[in-house]
Amino acid sequence: MKYLIVGLGNIGPEYELTRHNIGFLTVDRLADKEGASWKSDRLAFKTEIKYKGRSLHLIKPTTYMNLSGKAVNYWMKELGIPKENILVIVDDVAIPFGKLRMRVRGSAAGHNGLKNIEDLTGGQDYPRLRMGIGDNFPKGRQVDYVLGRFSQQEFDELPMMMDKAIDMIFGFCTIGISQTMTQFND
Repeated sequence: MKYLIVGLGNIGPEYELTRHNIGFLTVDRLADKEGASWKSDRLAFKTEIKYKGRSLHLIKPTTYMNLSGKAVNYWMKELGIPKENILVIVDDVAIPFGKLRMRVRGSAAGHNGLKNIEDLTGGQDYPRLRMGIGDNFPKGRQVDYVLGRFSQQEFDELPMMMDKAIDMIFGFCTIGISQTMTQFND
């Protein structure tokens, strides 16, 4: 069984530790824990890990957030992975910081990365793991907030949140999305 695990974010050092890059940070942590190294490939940084007889293809699109669908669509087709075996890891301002929610499908909810994936893969029917970054910003300042760096308190809590996300990724690939949602969703 093959899976495509997509961490969303923006490339470049100026974005590295921003809230919008929580998808990148999570797949980086997973790759580190599994001793996998990234290589630059078509439209993404890519690596592969094995887990309980499954192949998990991890990608970090190099297209920038708003064009993430180009990389997702390319690698889905290139690797022959069906949409139900794709998991997109994304930041979400509508969820309190530290909370995680996996969904079978859903709307982009104003997230341009998800909207582009929908546009290029043909709809909202792909699994996603929404990682709560909270909405602690004044009206009209959402872009500054998501492209801003984590507070010290958030940064301190981030490893625990990412480890739970990794457990959810492994659950998605082994026990399935329904059981994973029941067991882990906040």
